[in-house]
Amino acid sequence: LLNGGVVAGIAKDVALDPRRLRAALEREGVDTAFVTTALFNQLVAEDPSLFSSLDSVLVGGEALDPSMVRRCLGAEPPARLLNAYGPTECTTFSTWHLVDAVPEGATSIPIGRPIANTKAHVLDAAMNPVPVGVPGEIHVGGPGLATGYLDRPELTKERFVPDPFSDDASARLYKTGDAGRYLPSGDLEFLARMDSQVKIRGFRVELGEIEAALAEHPGVAEAAVSVWETGGDRRLVAYFSGDGVSAGDLRRFVAERVPFYMVPADYVELDALPLNANGKVDRRALPAPDPAGAATAEEPVAPRTETERRLASIWEALLGKGRVGIHDGFFELGGHSLLATQMVSRIRDAFGVELELRAVFEAPTIARLAPRVEAAPEAASASVPELKALPRR
Repeated sequence: LLNGGVVAGIAKDVALDPRRLRAALEREGVDTAFVTTALFNQLVAEDPSLFSSLDSVLVGGEALDPSMVRRCLGAEPPARLLNAYGPTECTTFSTWHLVDAVPEGATSIPIGRPIANTKAHVLDAAMNPVPVGVPGEIHVGGPGLATGYLDRPELTKERFVPDPFSDDASARLYKTGDAGRYLPSGDLEFLARMDSQVKIRGFRVELGEIEAALAEHPGVAEAAVSVWETGGDRRLVAYFSGDGVSAGDLRRFVAERVPFYMVPADYVELDALPLNANGKVDRRALPAPDPAGAATAEEPVAPRTETERRLASIWEALLGKGRVGIHDGFFELGGHSLLATQMVSRIRDAFGVELELRAVFEAPTIARLAPRVEAAPEAASASVPELKALPRR
């Protein structure tokens, strides 16, 4: 805005639909876009050349998937594809990396170098710089750094620490909690979180907060939460032991206490949680969720029509469930807006109809969605609208 830019507001249901988003980018004359990692993966999976008309596309929020970046670069990529990194406390980007190629066998994409007026250090526990290639905690600083957390003086003191590399006594560094290292090229590489915080579709999630909410249920004796990835989709899985509590009841209980993005998608009941030699929960020993499991307590109702049977097959594949009932809620089974986008795409391929994304939110069960699929108009023969070249600005 300070440089004369114009913000183009794009509705959520448009942003989630690759074909409508492509048309909106052209209509609004967009030349620069920021896309969260999860949304980027979803959009590129559907249409690798979606961003071909843009000057710059910035992607951030979670670690980039090299396969999706390679897919984008191998089609018709934007003029510049940037991997942007930075926690909210640094308002908001701290480093960036221009991605023009992904080497074969690459397992990560560098997060690059600090932006202007920003500094980044990889330090050990004693706040000393570590050698190139050696892991440490990423610390960032500069004028863009926040002053702290509102009404949280202890947390502010813990995370915003004096900058030992500055002559300004008031200068601070933010301890990101991210493990990283410097590469021989001079670029930063993100490795992993150093605590229980995870990113789910761009949202920061503290597993301990969910575990505390689970433990509040009177029927729960022990609880733990882990992250599992299925088909590129990261989901929260709750493990619990107790008496007289069902998965469906527990899900409804937790949904009243935490934001929607922190509600686990799957619930696994165990006789007891596995412990390590120190008496702590052994997260590596937690079993994978059963694909046949359901998030509801009721027995799934089988499909009655051919349309319902085909929809059930699509849902089971997307949600990783072995059996889905026609009255089970898509979002209660672990679905979310990005999976809803995939569902609409698969319905288009399976039924040859054009179903609006909002139909999934308005009719989130197979029984309610099936009539909308049967009444939906036939899909256009051209899968992608024709593009017109836009002048570079």
